[in-house]
Amino acid sequence: MDMVERRTRKQTATRLTADDWTAAALQAMGEGGLAAVAVEPLAARLRATKGSFYWHFANRDALIQAALQRWESDHTEAVITLVDAQPDPLSRLRTLIAMVIDSTAAPHADSIELAMLATAGHPHVAPVLARVTERRIAYTAGLFEALGLPADQARDRALTAVSAYLGHAQLAHVAPRTVPATAEERRRYVDWLIDLLTAR
Repeated sequence: MDMVERRTRKQTATRLTADDWTAAALQAMGEGGLAAVAVEPLAARLRATKGSFYWHFANRDALIQAALQRWESDHTEAVITLVDAQPDPLSRLRTLIAMVIDSTAAPHADSIELAMLATAGHPHVAPVLARVTERRIAYTAGLFEALGLPADQARDRALTAVSAYLGHAQLAHVAPRTVPATAEERRRYVDWLIDLLTAR
């Protein structure tokens, strides 16, 4: 590799960050599953060279692991941070459910979530998906416990809430006309879910 090529690679690498690559990988995953995460197509999408990729990642597996960590952070931990800003447990529960139901409203929404579920057996995906699922259930159970439910009932209701979200995401993807379409319909649906999940 001559000096000019080295300089060009370094300039390209500094234009794009590792976050740019992980964002592109997640987008590709949402569009075509884990198989769509390939270096050359991603480089073309980002108008970058493969050298830029290798500046940030040792190989495709390293990119997949970084993308999965980003998904965990953006789609679980960031949501929990926003929900925790609410003043009381019922407001937190309502905000959480509204956020996840609203997240299915946009075209191709939650496609990354569905791609994760479709590749749940992959050795990189399985531990992250298990950790994220347990984190979501445990956090939601904590909200129900804060509302005064015993721990076993709180966990049962959290499991129901997370299952409802996953089912809603699947329906929104394969049969969008079956789920509430407008903001007002979603608000009424969230109210109904809250009443159902908090009933004594």
